[in-house]
Amino acid sequence: MIPAGIKKWLAAGSGVGIQITGPRGAESMHIAAARVRPGGAPAAKILRGGFTLENFLQQPAGVWGTDYAAFLRKLGMRHVTATVVLPRQDVIVRPLVLPGVSDKDLDSAIQFQLDGLHPYSEDDVFSSWARLPGTSTVLVAVARKDVVERYAALFAEAGIKVGGFTCSAAAVYSALRLFGNSPSREILAFDETASGAMDFYGESPSRPLLSASFDLDPARAAALAASELRIEALTQAIPLSELLGAQPAVAYAAALSSACPRLSLPLNLLPVGMRQASSPVHWIPAAAVALIILMLAGALAAFPGYESHRYERSLDAQIAAIAPRAARADQIDKEIAAASRRLQLLDDLRRTPKADMDALAELTKILPPPTWLNLLEITPKQVIAGGETNQAAPLLRLVDMSPLFESSEFQMGPVPIPTGAMFRIKANRKGVKQ
Repeated sequence: MIPAGIKKWLAAGSGVGIQITGPRGAESMHIAAARVRPGGAPAAKILRGGFTLENFLQQPAGVWGTDYAAFLRKLGMRHVTATVVLPRQDVIVRPLVLPGVSDKDLDSAIQFQLDGLHPYSEDDVFSSWARLPGTSTVLVAVARKDVVERYAALFAEAGIKVGGFTCSAAAVYSALRLFGNSPSREILAFDETASGAMDFYGESPSRPLLSASFDLDPARAAALAASELRIEALTQAIPLSELLGAQPAVAYAAALSSACPRLSLPLNLLPVGMRQASSPVHWIPAAAVALIILMLAGALAAFPGYESHRYERSLDAQIAAIAPRAARADQIDKEIAAASRRLQLLDDLRRTPKADMDALAELTKILPPPTWLNLLEITPKQVIAGGETNQAAPLLRLVDMSPLFESSEFQMGPVPIPTGAMFRIKANRKGVKQ
């Protein structure tokens, strides 16, 4: 992960963001262009312009493609590829919490759970995911193949170069951190859609990212979003344009991702074979300057005198003399560490059965009748329980009151049934490092 102090000086480039909104058959296209310069320039200086194409699917692709080309030509950005935010109704976005999963095992862990995140056949979808830096949460996006291919063909027909399809949550998350900023610990922002629904973006200590849409009264929708984030219901929700400092907000966030793809979440639903890259011509001046700097740095590095070389040779000789003893000491340390790990493993294996039985007994004690379970998974760090009950709402409070569990949450919202509700709860085991 790039340090924040360096990240803002690496943020440079030009980009175009396209957001598709509206009900099917009457979609609108919001377009924003941005030019990012190192140092974290404010939005007012880097937002180059934008416009909206209403009901663009009812127009020939060549018509709005010509308008788009004229817009880029006016800004001198014809070489730029666009990042497209697909309509919310066409993308399934799910945050997965995968504690303890390393980056090399991440793909396997997500593939194992992917079928449970969408209702489609495996061969009918494109998927992409990205770990939120510094957390165990992975943002997963899934879209039907026919939707992605239809939009890709449409943009190709219009002559618009597209580098990626993404979701609004990934674009906004990346935009908030592009210049190495540290966003507030509690964020709740909304973007009102043309249909009147409220799209919410949020962050909190207990939930690194929330992306949800509610077709409800604004106050009720904000309260539900705050509940999902586990923050105060009275927390003031602000417009997304105010949070990002630009309008249209999501298209602007996508433009920043287009300008600085290496500093953004690599969540891209467009297959590699369909992606287009920006023309390298505009990098020639910057590359020439970088080459000159590298040549000067190389000349400076090659300048040390004779005394420096002799001193280095003396150090090398002394290091070679003591290297065998250092290697032996290192080998002994490794053997001690291996023995300690084996002892710790044996201790853990001895304690695990009793702790698991205690957890099972505690669940039996705290879940009130007529609650019954059809799913129970007990791991060293968590428990997952699912079943049926007459009232699901009090379950989280009951679990959190237990001396053995904490940080409980519904893996899926309670599903009403004639006898009450179906539920699935995940809780951390107390005294276990996550």
